[in-house]
Amino acid sequence: MPNLLLLLGDQLDHHQPAIRQLNKDTDHILMAELADEAGYVPHNKIKIALIFSAMRHFADALRQSGYQVIYFQYEESKRAGLCNFSQLIRHQLQQTPYQKLYYVEPGEHRLVAEFASLKQELQIPVNALSGSNFIFSRSEMLDWFSNKKQPRMEHYYRWARQRTGLLMDGNQPAGGQYNFDKQNRQPWKVDLNPPKPVGFTPDAITQDVLELVQQEFADNPGELDNFALAVTTEQASAALDDFIQHRLALFGDYQDALADDNSTVFHSLLSAYINIGLLSPMQVCRAAIGAYEKGLTPLNATEGFVRQILGWREYVRGLYWFCGADYENNNALDARRALPKWFWNGKTHMRCVSQAITSSLEQAYAHHIQRLMVIGNFALLSGLDVKAVCRWYLAVYVDAFEWVELPNTLGMALYADGGFVASKPYAASGRYINKMGNHCKHCVYSVNQTTGHKACPFNALYWHFIDKHQHKFSDNPRMALMLSQWQKKSAEDQRALLGWGQNLLTNLDDL
Repeated sequence: MPNLLLLLGDQLDHHQPAIRQLNKDTDHILMAELADEAGYVPHNKIKIALIFSAMRHFADALRQSGYQVIYFQYEESKRAGLCNFSQLIRHQLQQTPYQKLYYVEPGEHRLVAEFASLKQELQIPVNALSGSNFIFSRSEMLDWFSNKKQPRMEHYYRWARQRTGLLMDGNQPAGGQYNFDKQNRQPWKVDLNPPKPVGFTPDAITQDVLELVQQEFADNPGELDNFALAVTTEQASAALDDFIQHRLALFGDYQDALADDNSTVFHSLLSAYINIGLLSPMQVCRAAIGAYEKGLTPLNATEGFVRQILGWREYVRGLYWFCGADYENNNALDARRALPKWFWNGKTHMRCVSQAITSSLEQAYAHHIQRLMVIGNFALLSGLDVKAVCRWYLAVYVDAFEWVELPNTLGMALYADGGFVASKPYAASGRYINKMGNHCKHCVYSVNQTTGHKACPFNALYWHFIDKHQHKFSDNPRMALMLSQWQKKSAEDQRALLGWGQNLLTNLDDL
Protein backbone atom coordinates (compact mmCIF):
# COMPACT_ATOMS: atom_id res chain seq x y z
CA MET A 1 0.00 0.00 0.00
CA PRO A 2 1.16 3.55 -0.66
CA ASN A 3 2.00 6.16 1.94
CA LEU A 4 0.39 9.61 1.99
CA LEU A 5 2.25 12.85 2.71
CA LEU A 6 0.30 16.01 3.51
CA LEU A 7 2.05 19.27 2.58
CA LEU A 8 0.85 22.68 3.77
CA GLY A 9 1.04 25.99 1.95
CA ASP A 10 4.07 27.14 3.96
CA GLN A 11 6.09 23.97 3.29
CA LEU A 12 6.99 24.54 -0.37
CA ASP A 13 10.61 23.43 -0.16
CA HIS A 14 11.80 20.86 -2.68
CA HIS A 15 14.48 19.78 -0.18
CA GLN A 16 11.97 18.70 2.48
CA PRO A 17 13.26 15.41 3.96
CA ALA A 18 9.65 14.27 4.02
CA ILE A 19 9.47 14.51 0.22
CA ARG A 20 12.81 12.82 -0.40
CA GLN A 21 11.78 9.74 1.59
CA LEU A 22 8.80 9.03 -0.66
CA ASN A 23 8.63 6.31 -3.28
CA LYS A 24 7.70 8.13 -6.49
CA ASP A 25 6.14 5.01 -7.98
CA THR A 26 3.67 4.35 -5.17
CA ASP A 27 3.37 7.16 -2.61
CA HIS A 28 1.13 10.20 -2.87
CA ILE A 29 1.47 13.87 -1.90
CA LEU A 30 -1.71 15.65 -0.83
CA MET A 31 -2.12 19.44 -1.14
CA ALA A 32 -5.20 21.64 -1.00
CA GLU A 33 -6.42 25.23 -0.94
CA LEU A 34 -8.83 25.25 2.00
CA ALA A 35 -11.47 27.74 3.09
CA ASP A 36 -10.56 27.58 6.78
CA GLU A 37 -6.90 28.29 6.09
CA ALA A 38 -7.75 31.17 3.77
CA GLY A 39 -10.37 32.61 6.09
CA TYR A 40 -9.50 32.21 9.80
CA VAL A 41 -8.60 35.91 9.66
CA PRO A 42 -9.36 38.28 6.74
CA HIS A 43 -6.01 37.59 5.09
CA ASN A 44 -4.71 40.13 2.63
CA LYS A 45 -5.61 39.22 -0.96
CA ILE A 46 -1.92 39.43 -1.86
CA LYS A 47 -1.03 36.84 0.78
CA ILE A 48 -3.73 34.42 -0.37
CA ALA A 49 -2.73 34.88 -4.00
CA LEU A 50 0.95 34.32 -3.24
CA ILE A 51 0.33 31.10 -1.33
CA PHE A 52 -2.23 29.63 -3.73
CA SER A 53 -0.09 30.41 -6.79
CA ALA A 54 3.09 29.16 -5.14
CA MET A 55 1.30 25.96 -4.11
CA ARG A 56 0.06 25.33 -7.66
CA HIS A 57 3.49 25.96 -9.14
CA PHE A 58 5.08 23.73 -6.50
CA ALA A 59 2.64 20.91 -7.22
CA ASP A 60 3.39 21.16 -10.95
CA ALA A 61 7.14 21.05 -10.26
CA LEU A 62 6.70 17.96 -8.09
CA ARG A 63 4.76 16.22 -10.85
CA GLN A 64 7.47 17.10 -13.36
CA SER A 65 9.96 15.48 -10.99
CA GLY A 66 7.95 12.27 -11.02
CA TYR A 67 5.93 12.58 -7.80
CA GLN A 68 2.24 11.70 -7.64
CA VAL A 69 0.40 14.77 -6.37
CA ILE A 70 -3.28 14.95 -5.43
CA TYR A 71 -4.23 18.63 -5.47
CA PHE A 72 -7.52 20.34 -4.62
CA GLN A 73 -7.90 23.86 -5.93
CA TYR A 74 -10.07 26.21 -3.90
CA GLU A 75 -13.27 25.68 -5.92
CA GLU A 76 -12.80 21.89 -5.83
CA SER A 77 -12.31 21.73 -2.08
CA LYS A 78 -15.35 23.96 -1.52
CA ARG A 79 -17.56 21.83 -3.78
CA ALA A 80 -16.44 18.71 -1.94
CA GLY A 81 -17.13 20.30 1.45
CA LEU A 82 -13.47 20.09 2.44
CA CYS A 83 -12.88 23.19 4.54
CA ASN A 84 -10.06 22.04 6.84
CA PHE A 85 -7.25 19.52 6.96
CA SER A 86 -9.20 16.98 9.00
CA GLN A 87 -11.97 16.86 6.41
CA LEU A 88 -9.41 16.73 3.60
CA ILE A 89 -7.51 13.80 5.09
CA ARG A 90 -10.64 11.83 5.97
CA HIS A 91 -11.85 12.30 2.40
CA GLN A 92 -8.58 11.12 0.89
CA LEU A 93 -8.41 8.06 3.14
CA GLN A 94 -11.85 7.08 1.87
CA GLN A 95 -10.62 7.24 -1.71
CA THR A 96 -7.45 5.18 -1.31
CA PRO A 97 -6.18 2.78 1.37
CA TYR A 98 -2.83 3.98 2.73
CA GLN A 99 -0.21 2.29 4.86
CA LYS A 100 0.84 5.46 6.74
CA LEU A 101 0.04 9.15 6.85
CA TYR A 102 2.91 11.61 7.14
CA TYR A 103 2.80 15.34 7.66
CA VAL A 104 5.47 17.97 8.22
CA GLU A 105 5.30 19.70 11.60
CA PRO A 106 2.92 22.65 11.21
CA GLY A 107 4.03 26.09 12.33
CA GLU A 108 1.04 27.03 14.48
CA HIS A 109 -0.55 25.75 17.68
CA ARG A 110 -4.04 25.54 16.16
CA LEU A 111 -2.86 23.07 13.53
CA VAL A 112 -0.89 21.02 16.04
CA ALA A 113 -4.10 20.65 18.04
CA GLU A 114 -6.11 19.75 14.93
CA PHE A 115 -3.65 17.08 13.81
CA ALA A 116 -3.35 15.64 17.32
CA SER A 117 -7.11 15.25 17.51
CA LEU A 118 -7.27 13.72 14.05
CA LYS A 119 -4.50 11.26 14.88
CA GLN A 120 -6.58 9.84 17.72
CA GLU A 121 -9.42 8.86 15.41
CA LEU A 122 -7.55 7.51 12.38
CA GLN A 123 -6.97 3.81 11.98
CA ILE A 124 -3.55 4.09 10.31
CA PRO A 125 -0.20 5.21 11.78
CA VAL A 126 0.33 8.99 11.63
CA ASN A 127 3.86 10.40 11.81
CA ALA A 128 4.93 14.04 12.14
CA LEU A 129 8.24 14.87 10.46
CA SER A 130 10.61 17.80 10.98
CA GLY A 131 10.50 20.51 8.35
CA SER A 132 13.25 22.41 6.57
CA ASN A 133 12.01 25.99 6.92
CA PHE A 134 14.36 26.81 9.79
CA ILE A 135 18.04 26.59 10.59
CA PHE A 136 17.46 24.91 13.96
CA SER A 137 14.97 22.21 14.77
CA ARG A 138 12.15 22.89 17.18
CA SER A 139 13.74 20.60 19.77
CA GLU A 140 17.09 22.44 19.51
CA MET A 141 15.35 25.75 20.14
CA LEU A 142 13.33 24.39 23.05
CA ASP A 143 16.53 23.04 24.58
CA TRP A 144 18.12 26.47 24.35
CA PHE A 145 15.12 28.25 25.88
CA SER A 146 14.52 25.70 28.63
CA ASN A 147 17.52 26.58 30.81
CA LYS A 148 17.40 30.37 30.43
CA LYS A 149 15.84 32.55 33.13
CA GLN A 150 15.65 35.49 30.73
CA PRO A 151 16.10 34.13 27.19
CA ARG A 152 17.07 37.36 25.43
CA MET A 153 17.62 37.40 21.69
CA GLU A 154 21.17 38.74 21.93
CA HIS A 155 22.24 35.73 24.02
CA TYR A 156 20.55 33.35 21.60
CA TYR A 157 22.14 35.12 18.61
CA ARG A 158 25.67 34.63 19.93
CA TRP A 159 24.94 30.96 20.51
CA ALA A 160 23.51 30.66 16.97
CA ARG A 161 26.53 32.32 15.37
CA GLN A 162 28.89 30.01 17.24
CA ARG A 163 26.76 26.96 16.47
CA THR A 164 26.53 27.64 12.72
CA GLY A 165 29.88 29.37 12.16
CA LEU A 166 28.13 32.13 10.19
CA LEU A 167 30.15 35.38 10.23
CA MET A 168 32.72 33.82 12.53
CA ASP A 169 36.52 33.96 12.32
CA GLY A 170 37.35 30.83 14.25
CA ASN A 171 35.96 31.37 17.74
CA GLN A 172 35.55 35.13 17.27
CA PRO A 173 32.85 37.09 15.46
CA ALA A 174 33.81 38.70 12.17
CA GLY A 175 34.93 42.26 12.78
CA GLY A 176 35.48 41.61 16.48
CA GLN A 177 31.86 42.02 17.61
CA TYR A 178 28.55 40.23 17.19
CA ASN A 179 26.33 43.24 16.72
CA PHE A 180 26.83 46.36 14.59
CA ASP A 181 23.41 47.81 15.34
CA LYS A 182 24.80 51.20 16.40
CA GLN A 183 25.88 51.73 12.80
CA ASN A 184 22.45 50.76 11.48
CA ARG A 185 20.34 53.64 12.78
CA GLN A 186 20.83 56.31 10.15
CA PRO A 187 17.80 58.58 9.61
CA TRP A 188 16.33 58.89 6.15
CA LYS A 189 17.93 61.27 3.65
CA VAL A 190 15.64 62.76 1.03
CA ASP A 191 18.25 62.45 -1.74
CA LEU A 192 18.36 58.66 -1.43
CA ASN A 193 16.81 56.74 -4.29
CA PRO A 194 16.54 53.02 -3.45
CA PRO A 195 16.30 50.70 -6.47
CA LYS A 196 12.87 49.14 -6.84
CA PRO A 197 12.73 45.43 -6.00
CA VAL A 198 12.50 43.10 -8.95
CA GLY A 199 8.99 42.05 -9.97
CA PHE A 200 7.63 39.07 -11.92
CA THR A 201 4.91 39.09 -14.56
CA PRO A 202 2.06 36.75 -13.56
CA ASP A 203 1.82 33.66 -15.77
CA ALA A 204 -1.39 31.82 -16.63
CA ILE A 205 -1.44 29.95 -13.30
CA THR A 206 -1.04 33.14 -11.30
CA GLN A 207 -3.61 34.97 -13.42
CA ASP A 208 -6.17 32.27 -12.64
CA VAL A 209 -5.36 32.59 -8.94
CA LEU A 210 -5.67 36.38 -9.04
CA GLU A 211 -9.14 36.12 -10.61
CA LEU A 212 -10.15 33.53 -8.02
CA VAL A 213 -8.94 35.60 -5.06
CA GLN A 214 -10.56 38.78 -6.35
CA GLN A 215 -13.87 36.96 -6.67
CA GLU A 216 -13.83 34.87 -3.49
CA PHE A 217 -12.18 37.41 -1.15
CA ALA A 218 -13.48 40.69 -2.55
CA ASP A 219 -13.89 42.31 0.88
CA ASN A 220 -10.42 41.44 2.16
CA PRO A 221 -7.66 44.07 2.19
CA GLY A 222 -5.13 44.13 -0.61
CA GLU A 223 -4.72 45.39 -4.19
CA LEU A 224 -4.01 42.74 -6.83
CA ASP A 225 -3.68 44.97 -9.92
CA ASN A 226 0.11 45.13 -9.68
CA PHE A 227 0.81 41.69 -8.23
CA ALA A 228 4.45 40.89 -9.06
CA LEU A 229 5.63 38.54 -6.31
CA ALA A 230 7.80 35.49 -6.87
CA VAL A 231 5.75 32.29 -6.92
CA THR A 232 8.47 29.73 -7.69
CA THR A 233 11.80 28.79 -6.18
CA GLU A 234 13.56 30.13 -9.26
CA GLN A 235 11.84 33.50 -9.05
CA ALA A 236 12.47 33.76 -5.30
CA SER A 237 16.15 33.06 -5.92
CA ALA A 238 16.17 35.86 -8.50
CA ALA A 239 14.60 38.17 -5.90
CA LEU A 240 17.36 37.20 -3.46
CA ASP A 241 20.04 37.97 -6.05
CA ASP A 242 18.38 41.31 -6.81
CA PHE A 243 18.49 42.31 -3.14
CA ILE A 244 22.11 41.22 -2.69
CA GLN A 245 23.24 43.13 -5.77
CA HIS A 246 21.22 46.32 -5.47
CA ARG A 247 20.07 47.01 -1.90
CA LEU A 248 22.02 45.02 0.70
CA ALA A 249 25.00 47.43 0.75
CA LEU A 250 22.84 50.24 2.16
CA PHE A 251 20.36 48.06 4.01
CA GLY A 252 22.31 48.26 7.25
CA ASP A 253 22.65 52.03 7.38
CA TYR A 254 18.97 52.69 6.69
CA GLN A 255 17.15 49.63 8.00
CA ASP A 256 15.46 51.73 10.71
CA ALA A 257 14.80 54.78 8.55
CA LEU A 258 11.30 56.02 7.72
CA ALA A 259 10.79 57.39 4.23
CA ASP A 260 7.64 59.20 3.24
CA ASP A 261 5.87 57.42 0.36
CA ASN A 262 8.38 54.54 0.39
CA SER A 263 7.80 51.48 2.56
CA THR A 264 10.40 49.23 0.98
CA VAL A 265 13.51 51.50 1.03
CA PHE A 266 16.53 49.11 1.08
CA HIS A 267 14.75 46.13 2.67
CA SER A 268 14.90 42.67 1.13
CA LEU A 269 11.17 41.76 0.87
CA LEU A 270 12.24 38.13 1.15
CA SER A 271 10.53 37.15 4.39
CA ALA A 272 7.38 35.79 2.76
CA TYR A 273 9.44 33.59 0.43
CA ILE A 274 11.45 32.22 3.34
CA ASN A 275 8.33 31.66 5.44
CA ILE A 276 6.58 29.54 2.79
CA GLY A 277 9.68 27.58 1.77
CA LEU A 278 10.62 29.08 -1.59
CA LEU A 279 13.93 30.16 -0.05
CA SER A 280 15.80 28.47 2.78
CA PRO A 281 17.06 30.69 5.62
CA MET A 282 20.57 29.24 5.39
CA GLN A 283 20.64 29.88 1.65
CA VAL A 284 19.73 33.52 2.23
CA CYS A 285 22.31 33.99 5.01
CA ARG A 286 25.07 32.43 2.94
CA ALA A 287 24.23 34.59 -0.08
CA ALA A 288 24.57 37.75 2.02
CA ILE A 289 27.80 36.56 3.63
CA GLY A 290 29.17 35.60 0.22
CA ALA A 291 28.66 39.18 -0.98
CA TYR A 292 30.51 40.47 2.10
CA GLU A 293 33.39 38.06 1.56
CA LYS A 294 33.70 39.30 -2.02
CA GLY A 295 33.91 42.88 -0.79
CA LEU A 296 30.56 43.84 -2.30
CA THR A 297 28.79 44.76 0.95
CA PRO A 298 29.98 46.20 4.27
CA LEU A 299 29.99 44.13 7.44
CA ASN A 300 27.40 46.24 9.27
CA ALA A 301 24.84 45.63 6.49
CA THR A 302 25.62 41.94 6.20
CA GLU A 303 25.54 41.33 9.94
CA GLY A 304 22.33 43.33 10.36
CA PHE A 305 20.62 41.29 7.67
CA VAL A 306 21.90 37.95 8.94
CA ARG A 307 20.72 38.91 12.42
CA GLN A 308 17.16 39.29 11.12
CA ILE A 309 17.16 35.71 9.84
CA LEU A 310 19.59 33.64 11.93
CA GLY A 311 18.83 35.86 14.90
CA TRP A 312 15.34 37.26 15.19
CA ARG A 313 13.40 34.87 12.90
CA GLU A 314 14.74 31.72 14.54
CA TYR A 315 14.46 33.25 18.01
CA VAL A 316 10.79 34.24 17.81
CA ARG A 317 9.88 30.86 16.36
CA GLY A 318 11.59 29.13 19.30
CA LEU A 319 9.93 31.53 21.72
CA TYR A 320 6.51 30.81 20.17
CA TRP A 321 6.81 27.11 20.89
CA PHE A 322 8.46 27.60 24.27
CA CYS A 323 5.68 29.90 25.53
CA GLY A 324 2.89 27.59 24.39
CA ALA A 325 -0.64 28.09 23.19
CA ASP A 326 -1.66 30.25 26.18
CA TYR A 327 0.84 32.96 25.21
CA GLU A 328 -1.83 34.63 23.07
CA ASN A 329 -3.88 35.35 26.21
CA ASN A 330 -1.24 37.62 27.78
CA ASN A 331 -2.33 41.21 28.38
CA ALA A 332 0.04 42.60 31.00
CA LEU A 333 -1.02 46.24 30.49
CA ASP A 334 -4.75 45.42 30.34
CA ALA A 335 -5.07 46.92 26.86
CA ARG A 336 -8.66 46.50 25.64
CA ARG A 337 -9.60 49.60 23.61
CA ALA A 338 -11.22 48.90 20.23
CA LEU A 339 -9.19 49.50 17.07
CA PRO A 340 -9.98 52.81 15.37
CA LYS A 341 -11.92 52.34 12.16
CA TRP A 342 -8.99 53.73 10.13
CA PHE A 343 -6.96 50.61 10.91
CA TRP A 344 -8.93 49.09 8.02
CA ASN A 345 -8.74 52.00 5.57
CA GLY A 346 -5.67 54.10 6.52
CA LYS A 347 -7.70 57.30 6.61
CA THR A 348 -6.05 59.10 9.51
CA HIS A 349 -4.46 62.56 9.49
CA MET A 350 -1.30 61.20 11.15
CA ARG A 351 1.00 61.01 8.15
CA CYS A 352 3.33 58.31 9.45
CA VAL A 353 0.45 56.08 10.55
CA SER A 354 -1.53 56.65 7.38
CA GLN A 355 1.46 55.77 5.19
CA ALA A 356 2.28 52.63 7.19
CA ILE A 357 -1.29 51.34 7.38
CA THR A 358 -2.10 52.13 3.76
CA SER A 359 1.00 50.24 2.64
CA SER A 360 0.10 47.36 4.95
CA LEU A 361 -3.45 47.10 3.62
CA GLU A 362 -2.78 47.69 -0.08
CA GLN A 363 0.65 46.08 -0.52
CA ALA A 364 0.57 43.58 2.38
CA TYR A 365 3.91 45.05 3.42
CA ALA A 366 5.46 47.58 5.77
CA HIS A 367 9.02 47.38 7.02
CA HIS A 368 9.84 46.49 10.61
CA ILE A 369 10.11 50.04 11.97
CA GLN A 370 6.74 50.95 10.47
CA ARG A 371 5.28 47.85 12.11
CA LEU A 372 7.01 48.34 15.48
CA MET A 373 7.59 52.06 16.02
CA VAL A 374 4.69 53.55 14.06
CA ILE A 375 1.68 51.19 14.07
CA GLY A 376 2.78 49.10 17.05
CA ASN A 377 3.86 52.15 19.03
CA PHE A 378 0.49 53.82 18.45
CA ALA A 379 -1.34 50.65 19.49
CA LEU A 380 0.81 50.41 22.63
CA LEU A 381 0.34 54.04 23.65
CA SER A 382 -3.40 53.90 22.98
CA GLY A 383 -3.97 50.65 24.85
CA LEU A 384 -5.57 48.97 21.84
CA ASP A 385 -6.98 45.50 22.45
CA VAL A 386 -4.13 43.00 22.27
CA LYS A 387 -6.02 40.22 20.51
CA ALA A 388 -7.55 42.63 18.00
CA VAL A 389 -4.14 44.11 17.16
CA CYS A 390 -2.57 40.65 16.80
CA ARG A 391 -5.45 39.57 14.55
CA TRP A 392 -4.91 42.68 12.42
CA TYR A 393 -1.17 42.03 12.01
CA LEU A 394 -1.84 38.39 11.16
CA ALA A 395 -4.39 39.42 8.55
CA VAL A 396 -2.71 42.21 6.63
CA TYR A 397 0.90 41.12 6.05
CA VAL A 398 2.04 38.79 3.31
CA ASP A 399 4.69 37.21 5.54
CA ALA A 400 2.49 36.80 8.64
CA PHE A 401 2.08 33.40 10.26
CA GLU A 402 1.21 33.11 13.91
CA TRP A 403 4.62 31.76 14.98
CA VAL A 404 6.30 34.97 13.81
CA GLU A 405 3.44 37.44 14.20
CA LEU A 406 2.43 36.69 17.78
CA PRO A 407 5.78 37.16 19.58
CA ASN A 408 6.55 40.21 17.46
CA THR A 409 3.18 41.86 18.05
CA LEU A 410 2.12 40.76 21.51
CA GLY A 411 5.61 40.63 22.99
CA MET A 412 7.74 43.15 21.13
CA ALA A 413 5.26 45.81 20.02
CA LEU A 414 2.61 45.67 22.75
CA TYR A 415 4.66 44.57 25.78
CA ALA A 416 1.66 42.40 26.63
CA ASP A 417 3.83 39.59 28.03
CA GLY A 418 5.19 41.94 30.69
CA GLY A 419 8.70 42.03 29.33
CA PHE A 420 9.47 38.43 28.45
CA VAL A 421 10.46 39.33 24.89
CA ALA A 422 11.38 43.01 25.21
CA SER A 423 13.35 44.35 28.16
CA LYS A 424 11.31 47.56 27.97
CA PRO A 425 8.19 48.75 26.15
CA TYR A 426 8.97 50.18 22.70
CA ALA A 427 7.12 53.40 23.45
CA ALA A 428 8.13 56.68 21.83
CA SER A 429 6.79 60.14 21.21
CA GLY A 430 6.70 61.90 17.87
CA ARG A 431 10.34 62.92 18.34
CA TYR A 432 11.55 59.43 17.42
CA ILE A 433 9.49 59.32 14.23
CA ASN A 434 10.69 62.80 13.27
CA LYS A 435 14.30 61.81 13.95
CA MET A 436 14.18 58.72 11.74
CA GLY A 437 12.34 60.08 8.72
CA ASN A 438 10.53 62.83 6.89
CA HIS A 439 6.87 62.01 7.56
CA CYS A 440 6.45 64.94 9.95
CA LYS A 441 7.23 67.47 7.23
CA HIS A 442 4.12 66.32 5.37
CA CYS A 443 1.81 65.98 8.39
CA VAL A 444 -1.04 68.26 9.48
CA TYR A 445 0.10 67.78 13.08
CA SER A 446 3.12 69.51 14.58
CA VAL A 447 5.68 67.22 16.15
CA ASN A 448 6.89 70.14 18.29
CA GLN A 449 3.53 70.62 20.02
CA THR A 450 2.33 68.37 22.83
CA THR A 451 -1.25 69.50 23.41
CA GLY A 452 -3.98 71.06 21.30
CA HIS A 453 -5.58 70.19 17.99
CA LYS A 454 -2.39 70.80 16.00
CA ALA A 455 -0.16 68.71 18.30
CA CYS A 456 1.24 65.35 17.19
CA PRO A 457 -0.97 62.77 18.95
CA PHE A 458 2.04 60.58 19.76
CA ASN A 459 3.31 63.22 22.20
CA ALA A 460 0.44 63.40 24.69
CA LEU A 461 -0.35 59.70 24.26
CA TYR A 462 3.24 58.90 25.20
CA TRP A 463 3.11 60.80 28.48
CA HIS A 464 -0.39 59.49 29.23
CA PHE A 465 0.99 55.97 28.77
CA ILE A 466 4.01 56.64 31.02
CA ASP A 467 1.80 58.05 33.76
CA LYS A 468 -0.78 55.28 33.58
CA HIS A 469 1.76 52.46 33.87
CA GLN A 470 4.52 54.10 35.93
CA HIS A 471 3.95 51.72 38.84
CA LYS A 472 4.61 48.74 36.55
CA PHE A 473 7.78 50.31 35.16
CA SER A 474 9.23 51.56 38.45
CA ASP A 475 11.55 48.57 38.84
CA ASN A 476 12.74 48.61 35.22
CA PRO A 477 16.12 50.39 34.96
CA ARG A 478 15.61 50.98 31.23
CA MET A 479 12.51 53.07 32.02
CA ALA A 480 14.09 55.14 34.80
CA LEU A 481 14.93 58.13 32.58
CA MET A 482 11.42 58.37 31.14
CA LEU A 483 9.82 58.11 34.57
CA SER A 484 12.18 60.74 35.92
CA GLN A 485 11.34 63.11 33.05
CA TRP A 486 7.64 62.68 33.74
CA GLN A 487 7.97 63.20 37.46
CA LYS A 488 9.99 66.39 36.93
CA LYS A 489 7.22 68.02 34.93
CA SER A 490 5.13 70.57 36.76
CA ALA A 491 1.70 69.62 38.02
CA GLU A 492 0.21 72.01 35.47
CA ASP A 493 2.07 70.40 32.56
CA GLN A 494 1.10 66.95 33.74
CA ARG A 495 -2.58 67.90 33.95
CA ALA A 496 -2.47 69.39 30.46
CA LEU A 497 -0.79 66.33 28.95
CA LEU A 498 -3.07 63.87 30.72
CA GLY A 499 -6.17 65.83 29.82
CA TRP A 500 -5.22 66.08 26.15
CA GLY A 501 -4.11 62.45 26.08
CA GLN A 502 -7.48 61.36 27.41
CA ASN A 503 -9.21 63.53 24.83
CA LEU A 504 -7.25 61.79 22.09
CA LEU A 505 -8.14 58.36 23.45
CA THR A 506 -11.82 59.29 23.51
CA ASN A 507 -11.68 60.40 19.87
CA LEU A 508 -9.29 57.94 18.22
CA ASP A 509 -11.54 57.54 15.16
CA ASP A 510 -11.14 61.24 14.39
CA LEU A 511 -7.33 61.50 14.49
